[in-house]
Amino acid sequence: MANLKIYPTKLRGRVKIPPSKSIAHRAIICASLSDKICKIENIDYSDDIIATIEGMKTLGANITKGENYLEVEGIFKNIQNTSHNEKIIDCNESGSTLRFLVPICLVFGGKTKFQGKGNLGKRPLTTYYEIFDKQKINYSFDRDKLDLMVDGFLKGGTFEIEGNVSSQFISGLLFALPLLKKDSKIIITTKMESKSYVDLTLKVMKDFGIEIENHNYQEFIIKGNQKYLGRNYKVESDYSQGAFFLCGDALGNEIHCSGLDINSLQGDKEVLDILKKMNGEVIIDKKHNMQIKRRKKLKGTYIDGSQCPDIIPVVTLVAALSKGRSEIVNVGRLRIKECDRLSAITKELNKLGAKVTEKEDSIIVDGVGELAGGVEVWSHKDHRIAMTLAIASSCCKDPIIIKDFECVSKSYPKFFDDFEKIGGIAIDWSEEKN
Repeated sequence: MANLKIYPTKLRGRVKIPPSKSIAHRAIICASLSDKICKIENIDYSDDIIATIEGMKTLGANITKGENYLEVEGIFKNIQNTSHNEKIIDCNESGSTLRFLVPICLVFGGKTKFQGKGNLGKRPLTTYYEIFDKQKINYSFDRDKLDLMVDGFLKGGTFEIEGNVSSQFISGLLFALPLLKKDSKIIITTKMESKSYVDLTLKVMKDFGIEIENHNYQEFIIKGNQKYLGRNYKVESDYSQGAFFLCGDALGNEIHCSGLDINSLQGDKEVLDILKKMNGEVIIDKKHNMQIKRRKKLKGTYIDGSQCPDIIPVVTLVAALSKGRSEIVNVGRLRIKECDRLSAITKELNKLGAKVTEKEDSIIVDGVGELAGGVEVWSHKDHRIAMTLAIASSCCKDPIIIKDFECVSKSYPKFFDDFEKIGGIAIDWSEEKN
């Protein structure tokens, strides 16, 4: 267990926001399904991205890592590479890797075993099991951990998917179905959440030559016998990571965020609109650095988190230091992330002196003037909780100790390096010192 002691200090300086993990997953997959050699630029080797790289290599892609880029020789350039007896894919804790690659491996057939760790085995896969049962695809799984085996071929046709489950199921099918001989249709049977993630999937797939008809997120028409066209690709910066520094800015720090595209399709760009409602003003300078300035005191607001669940922990922090009450709704899916994020963020912010109330599918936040700090808090081994608590330290009166801080490697391995570059004071704090 690794702990950090963080001293309250104002954060000042420029942070180059790391590449979008969501887009990187998608670009690596599309390049790996092409018939050419592609270069994917602006890559950050987080645990989740490494899991997808290794998974696509297992399926037959040849991928070479550069310092911040990948060279990808697609599976269809040398299709015989996929003819393994049994493939084993280690997803680590990456839900995207798991849910994206399950349908893809069924394009090529044979036995594939998916393994992982942490809470990944607890994240539901019922949507796929129902498809397997309908198409008579052999599968087995362990209810207590991720140990999924699939054996067979995915067949085209009509797929009925609930829209209020993870959009990763829809994206996984979208990746796979164009490669099948038969045309397919995905029908969404309930209101769709996390539309922006599906938009990202469709955008990256289109960039690689795949055409899909989107009928108002109610029906997706996928022609079969399509080919992914190899190309070079640059991954844009990540709003879900930028949100930590943008929210830190709103809380009175002076952080310039570079690399964020104001025209991005990323759903987590919603952080800008949320901060505007709370009296933040988005400032973009001549060098395209982005800041959040406050002209008035921050105020509480109503937030629908259904389309941007990943930014909710740090947005809750901003709400905790805003005047009045905030209500954050439609965030029940946060309970099945790396940890139960609703419970975790409530417990840890309240330790610092916040007034957060956890409901089944929402959070009620009554703003306080300041956070006391002076306590030990726990990341719950969840990267987004750890990073939220680090930003919270800048608003505390006394130092805090963050337990299990190293979990940031899942998505942002250099977070604390960047945190210290802008003035954060964090020192290793072993269990013996506590």
